Amino acid sequence: MNIPNQLTVLRILLIPVVLILFLIPFNWGTFTVLDSTITVAHLIATIVFVVASITDWLDGYLARKHNLVTNFGKFADPLADKLLVMAAFIALVGADIIPSWAVVLIVSRELAITGLRLLLAEGGEVNAANMLGKIKTFTQLVAIPLLMLSNFPFAATGIRVDLIIFYVCVFFTVLSGINYFYQNRHVFSDGFK
Repeated sequence: MNIPNQLTVLRILLIPVVLILFLIPFNWGTFTVLDSTITVAHLIATIVFVVASITDWLDGYLARKHNLVTNFGKFADPLADKLLVMAAFIALVGADIIPSWAVVLIVSRELAITGLRLLLAEGGEVNAANMLGKIKTFTQLVAIPLLMLSNFPFAATGIRVDLIIFYVCVFFTVLSGINYFYQNRHVFSDGFK
């Protein structure tokens, strides 16, 4: 088990830590900064989420730099990424911070793209993430901490930047999914003969 794979496993193990810290009402107190009231447990959950997100970049960087790409890494790394993001969004629905319909769209897109990637791999094709997918991922990784921290540091402005970025994320999630299927529509050509 090389270091990139250990980081991937660590990311998976941090998912329940984020969920426990975010969803269980620990009585560790709250504090207010720039009109955002943040519970201590949510702050710790957010820090753990950010650390887990950083391991995603780090394991990929180390695997490529040191030629440590493995089949386990190819399988577990994208799975860990999706599990982390989907778990965070589902927790935010559970905390009544974001609407469930939007998270259903996000989860459905991720499952559909995973299925499409399996079909592509079966045919020997690899389709890397394009710019729309990268924007989707970036907006997810910005929206989640903002939502977990009650719109900190933007609450003082009265503008729900956390929700704006979340809905931008939903938009790019749907758009990148449509684009991915459109670019790979040839996979389904046998069903339309």
